Formats: sequence, C-alpha cells, structure tokens
Amino acid sequence: MRHDPDAIMLFAAGFGTRMGPLTATRPKPMIPVGGRPLIDHTLELAKQVEPRVIVANLHYLPEVLERHLAPKDVRLSREHPDILDTGGGLLAALPLLGAEPVYTANTDAIWQGPNPFELLRTAWEPDRMDAFLLCVEPASAVGHQGQGDFLLGQDGRLRRGPGVIYGGIQIIRTDSLRDIPERSFSLNLLWNRMETEGRLFGLTYPGRWCDVGRPDGIRLAETLLEAPDV
Repeated sequence: MRHDPDAIMLFAAGFGTRMGPLTATRPKPMIPVGGRPLIDHTLELAKQVEPRVIVANLHYLPEVLERHLAPKDVRLSREHPDILDTGGGLLAALPLLGAEPVYTANTDAIWQGPNPFELLRTAWEPDRMDAFLLCVEPASAVGHQGQGDFLLGQDGRLRRGPGVIYGGIQIIRTDSLRDIPERSFSLNLLWNRMETEGRLFGLTYPGRWCDVGRPDGIRLAETLLEAPDV
C-alpha cells in the first residue's frame, strides 16, 4: 500500500540571527518579501496540495507568529524553554502531525516554478525511500554561495559532497526520530543513517530558488518573484 504524506511541518522557530536588526522585533518568517511575510509564500504552496494538517513550530518571539497564523488554519508546536532544532522540533510536533511520512519545509526560501510539494508527492516511492529531498542545481539557486550539500546519483540516491543544494522541502519518515536520545538535534542525524542504508533520495527542482537567509536575499527574492515564470 502506498503511503503518501498528508501532513506538513513548517520550521519557523529559529532566531534569524543572520538577518541582524530585521529580526530584533519579529521572527525571520515574518520579514516582508514581495509585500507579505516570508512564511506566507511557503504556506501558500503548502495549502495547494490540500494536506490534512499544517503545523508550525515556534520559539523566538512566538506571539508574533501566533497572531499571524491564528486565522490561517495552522496548528502550533511551541518549543519552550529551549529551541529543539529540526529533528527535535519535528519529534515534538508528532502528536499534531500524526502518522508518518510527513513533509517538512523551511520557511525562508522563495520558489519560482512548479509547486515543490506536488513534485515530491508525485515522485515519492515509499518502498525504497526514507527521505526524499528537493534539491536545486547551483545554476538555479539565486544568490547562493557555496559548493552544495549532496551528490545526486543517477538512481536518485544522495550522498554527502559538493553538488546540488538542499532547497529546504522534503518528505521524510519519522519513525526513527525516537531512536535519538537527545531532545534537541538536527535532522542531519537521520539523513546520515538513511544515506548509509541507501534510503536517502533527492529530486532536482526544475525552476529557480532563492534562500532568504541574509538581508541581501530579500532583494534577490523580490527580483525573482517579479521575473517571468520558468
């Protein structure tokens, strides 16, 4: 039986320190990009695949995001007193997300092209995949600096190395989260295990992508939003 994801986890708890004074009074997902909060761009894409539930985790200045998300049918996973990183945050949100697998999505990127959630859902093969990461070729990553995160094999398997960039959206099985003893941990720990077992896969995004991780990324993202569709 095929098990398609029907729950989406939005990562929105971080401090946004690379944004400097822009996050002094608001969390990074609330920074305006193209006339609306950054998180709304990802949320719009998420809702287009009609998930059963969308959950966002909160930690830094949570009341700002609470007010914004309250009317948007998003359930909240509050991390207190400590921030839990991506793995710990996903584990803490499982009572709200329900059965796995789930989508997870960073909320600090702009996508121009096909819906990234739909692309992953269409190509998801649960019999051989434990995680399925949407990746971006360096030439399609607007403003990105660095050598990339993974090497993508012809069979779709990922291994660590300079190559494609993880775009921040994936489908992942969550049953192994409870095997990690730490309360706060990164999903990289799961990815490393899955890579060793040959069950970490990736898909190349056919459009363009911009990571809004620094202040100059705002201008680049807004330019991308104004560009013709690819």
